[in-house]
Amino acid sequence: MRLDLRLIAEMIAPGSRVLDIGSGDGSLIGYLYRTRGCDARGIEIDMAEVTRSVAHGLPVMHGDADSDLAQYPDGAFDYVVLSRTLQAVERPREVLRQMLRIGTSAIVSFPNFGHWQVRWQLLRSGRMPMTSVWNRPWHETPNIHPCTIRDFFHLCADEGYVVEKWLAVDDAGQRSPWRRFSGLANLFGEQALFQLRRA
Repeated sequence: MRLDLRLIAEMIAPGSRVLDIGSGDGSLIGYLYRTRGCDARGIEIDMAEVTRSVAHGLPVMHGDADSDLAQYPDGAFDYVVLSRTLQAVERPREVLRQMLRIGTSAIVSFPNFGHWQVRWQLLRSGRMPMTSVWNRPWHETPNIHPCTIRDFFHLCADEGYVVEKWLAVDDAGQRSPWRRFSGLANLFGEQALFQLRRA
């Protein structure tokens, strides 16, 4: 299982109701069900991934985060997860609003476009960077709203969301030692994880 998914699983209390948006092959859902006794389900835009998940007995529906979250009732989940998908949705602000309407907590992970390697590659070559996390050429990436850790903190402040937990890590799993220093995490963290709630 991907690093950010393992870290997300650690944030989720056993026995919780979980919706995984952009659930991919269902790895997180299956893990939460098997190891934490969660009522976990997913929504995924890629029909091939939905078919693969369902074939493995996982409750995943075909759907789009930008349009289909409005169909869920208020407070239907304890946690709503959006892993490495925020930068690929058309309306990230609205998706976050919907997540915190239908869930008590939202857990979001995303690649940090403020990482020093991304900055350096862009400065040195003048071309869109590629790293272990940003690993596709610009013309093949689904990313339409790349953001940095600082950008995300500002969005949470603008929307009045409470950041309960956050961390920055590299793709090898080393956590950034700057737990209280978001500016340094923004420079050295390859990817970020945030747990949010409404104020």
